[in-house]
Order: sequence, then C-alpha cells, then structure tokens
Amino acid sequence: MPDLDLVSVSRLQFAVTALYHFLFVPLTLGLSWILVIMESVYVMTGRVIYKDMAQFWGKLFGINFAMGVATGITLEFQFGTNWAYYSHYVGDIFGVPLAIEGLMAFFLESTFVGLFFFGWDRLSKVGHLAVTFLVALGSNLSALWILVANGWMQNPVGAAFNYETMRMELTSIAEIVLNPVAQCKFVHTVAAGYVTASMFVLGVSSWYLLKGRDVGFAVRSFAVAAGFGLASVCSVIVLGDESGYTVGEVQRVKLAAIESEWHTQPAPAAITLFGMPDEAAERTDYAIKFPWMLGLIATRSVDTPITGLIDLKKEAAARIENGMVAYAALQKLRAGDKSEDVRKAFELRRKDLGYALLLKKYTPNVLDATPEQVRMAAADTIPRVAPLFWSFRIMVGIGFLLLFIFVASFGFLAVRNLAPQRWLLRLALWSIPLPWIAAELGWIVAEYGRQPWTIAEVLPTFLSVSNIPASNVYASLGGFVVFYTGLLVIEMYLLLKYIRLGPSSLGSGRYESEAAAKGTPA
Repeated sequence: MPDLDLVSVSRLQFAVTALYHFLFVPLTLGLSWILVIMESVYVMTGRVIYKDMAQFWGKLFGINFAMGVATGITLEFQFGTNWAYYSHYVGDIFGVPLAIEGLMAFFLESTFVGLFFFGWDRLSKVGHLAVTFLVALGSNLSALWILVANGWMQNPVGAAFNYETMRMELTSIAEIVLNPVAQCKFVHTVAAGYVTASMFVLGVSSWYLLKGRDVGFAVRSFAVAAGFGLASVCSVIVLGDESGYTVGEVQRVKLAAIESEWHTQPAPAAITLFGMPDEAAERTDYAIKFPWMLGLIATRSVDTPITGLIDLKKEAAARIENGMVAYAALQKLRAGDKSEDVRKAFELRRKDLGYALLLKKYTPNVLDATPEQVRMAAADTIPRVAPLFWSFRIMVGIGFLLLFIFVASFGFLAVRNLAPQRWLLRLALWSIPLPWIAAELGWIVAEYGRQPWTIAEVLPTFLSVSNIPASNVYASLGGFVVFYTGLLVIEMYLLLKYIRLGPSSLGSGRYESEAAAKGTPA
C-alpha cells in the first residue's frame, strides 16, 4: 500500500516549486522578444533612445533571468529525489527532451546573455542584435523542450511498455516532439509569456506617464508593449481555443471536469458560463449555459456529444477490469509463460494496464480486487471539479480583461490621444499582476486536471514517489519555501529599485517631447 502522506507532500513540494519557478519564466519568454523589437528599431533607425530602451528593459530582464535559473534547477533534481520510481519507469523517454533542453537551449541562452550585457561597446550594432535574438531564441527553445516533456506526460505517444524490463521505452522521438498536446501547450504557454511581458512594460510605462517622468521614453515603450501585447493576447485566446480542442480529443476527463459536466451532453453541447459545482451530488447548481459553444470548441462539430463525468467513471471501471486481465497476463509473462495465448491476452489489453495499477491504492494484490475496490479506483480517475472549474473561468476572465486593455491602449495610441486617458494608464498599472495570476491558474488546470496520473493512463501518481521518509520531504519543502520566498523578495526589491530610478539612470538625460506627451511615438 502506498504511503499517501508521502505522496501528498511530494506533490505539494513539486507544485510549490513549479509555481514559484513559473513566476519568473513568463517575463523571460516575452521580455526577450520585446528587447529584440526595441533593438531592431535602434539598428534600423540609429535613434539612441531605442538603444536606451533595450538597455533599460534589458536590465530588468537580467534580474528576472537570474532568478528564473536559480529556481528552475531544483525542479529537475526532484525527479530523482522525490519521484524515483517515475524516473525509473519513464526516464528513458522523459529524460530525452530535458537533456536536449540543457544541451541546446539552456547553454545557448546562458552563453549569449552575458554578451548581451557586456557586448554593447564590443560588438557592432548588427552583431549585438544577433546576440539579443539568440538570447530570445534560447529562452523559447528551452520552453519548447520542457513543454514537449510535459506534453508527453499528458499524452504519452511514441513510447511502449516493455514487460521484460518493466519500463516504458522510446519508440519514436518524432511522435514525442510532434505530439499535438505538446505543440499546443508550447505555443499557448509562450504566447502567455509574451502577454505577461507586454503587460509589465505597459504598466511600468503607464506609471512613468502618470508621474510625468521620462515621457518620450515611456510612450515609445508603451507603444511597443501595446502592439506586441495585442498580437500576443489575441494569439493566447485563439490558441486557448485550440487547447480546448486538443483536450477534447485526448483528455476527456479533464474537459468534463473543467466544465463540471456530470452527464453526457448531446450534440451540439453547450458551454457552462457560470455555475456552482456540487461534487457530492454530482451536479452543477445555478448553471448558465451558452448553446453549441462547447461542442464547437471541444469537437469542432455540431454532431459529437460531450461525455459526462458519470459515464467516464463507468468507462474507467471497464478499463480497470480489462487492465486486471492484462495484469494477470503480465504476471504469467514475468513468470516465464510466453505462450501465444498469454502474449495475445496481454497485447489486446496492454493499453489498460495503467488502470489496473490504480487498484494498488486499495489492495496489494490487483487480481484479488473486489467490485467495491474497482468502483473506488474508478472514482479516483475524476479530479476535484471545483478547483478546475473556477481556475479555468478566472483565467479566461483575466484574458478578456487584458484583451480590452491592449485594444484600448493600441487604439488611443493610434489616434494620438493617450495622455488624457489616465483611467487607462491606472488600469494598466494595476493590472500588471494579472497575467501571472492567469498563468499560474493555467498550470493548475493543466496539472491538477491530469490527476490521478503522473503519466496519463499509464502510471498513477501515488506509485511514482521515492521510498523516503515523508519527514525528509517536509523539511526540504520548508527550505524551498524560505529560499524561494527570499529570491522573490530580492527580485521585487531590485525591480522596484531600478524602475524608480527610471531610464534617466542610464545617463542619457530625460526623454521628454511635446509629441510624446500627447501620446504620439516619434
């Protein structure tokens, strides 16, 4: 029987460290490309103000980048310390994209980030721009390979279980890289990072404009952020729709939990805009639905039903029973009986072997499981609905608010009437944290919605942990919280320090102009 206290604290530690780390990642992903845009304008026009923009925002990028590296390293070590069986079972596959990320992307961005800061007077304009581009490319390639690994956990293609080694083995690296879940997660995540960085630059620039400081600098930064942010937030919304379709194809339980759909909806299915999930009664109270929309998002059709959680539990119970047959055949194969009948029995049901492993939470002998234990294991395949339901809706609500801010910002810039819109500047300033909140909620939806699986339909989470005392994990969790909180405080202090100093601290003077004060970037 698994030590459920160890499982819970191991999950908590990974969640805390991952969410802390992702406070730094989005700004790195997006700000690197904003630096490319600013420096490109400097190279094309020769106007020093755009060089100063790249240097000032680059200073803030550097602070954030250093903190992101420090918090990210511990995540990979946890696979060996806290999730040893997971690493043993799927390490041949999961380790490949992580190794490529380290060898290709991390070294690329880490090498050129130094040249970015110390190469302004040593490289040509074009040479330094190339360095800035490679920093941005490396940061985004790093995200690609990490999300390829994560996408495989959500949709384990390109791999097969080997009963002789009792491990998952790689069968096709191309399938893993081109996994539709991984690709969708990558473009959605990096686009969210672009929105985060754009909102950061937009909000800080708004603060300068509200204070009447460095107006020429601020309005140009505002313009870059407004344009880049508008394109990015539109991408996030479109790619979010694509994510819904991907989830509808390969993660039907997650989709039903996000929508709090207990009963199968006939086509075309309606989407739930608001409701109060009641998990005990398996219903959604006060539901407000919009017709057809869920069917269009999740199935791209008007004739495909959306399976509800109650029916999905019944399907899970049937797969558990099939998995028990596969498990029995596996036991015979391991004992040396490799007859044709045994091989055939295993091959026919091997895709359901992971479901049989869910029974190990309730009985050490899977083959002796009672109908009640099968029912409980099937119920475990449904994650908690309320956290997913509300996390998703808050995330989407924030997304549409950010869309409004970027549309309004871009529109007032276009008509050269930004300065009088102090309400918009204040809204942009106070909205700086919103993309981070949305991004964290997005990860909660993605990872919590996968439970009870570490590898979807292959390896349950409770079987993935290391054989260590739970007290060790509690101690390291406490250490991580103290250390990471310290890093977060340091970053906030440094960012606020240099933001208060402002671009004038670069020594190029104040950036005021009548045209800029009217909201017209020159």
